[in-house]
Amino acid sequence: MNLSGSEILLGMLGLPLLLGFVRLVRGPSLPDRVVALDFITAVAVAASGLWAITTGNPVFLDVAMVLALISFVGTVAFAHYLVRRGRR
Repeated sequence: MNLSGSEILLGMLGLPLLLGFVRLVRGPSLPDRVVALDFITAVAVAASGLWAITTGNPVFLDVAMVLALISFVGTVAFAHYLVRRGRR
């Protein structure tokens, strides 16, 4: 079995994904969980970009951009929620 470097890197992205999932489940607070979800999304963006390079299919770069934008908007919305909750 002959693996290329990008296939090895894709396999290595499993560890940060697993660690982020553990932080997402264990918490301990809501901001910790949101940061973990943002981290998991960042790893998914990296995996999507790496898959686009591996397969030579640029469609996966569009997937990476959409994931990054959704993650950014979600993080900003959560920060806005925390600020509004702190005022009351």
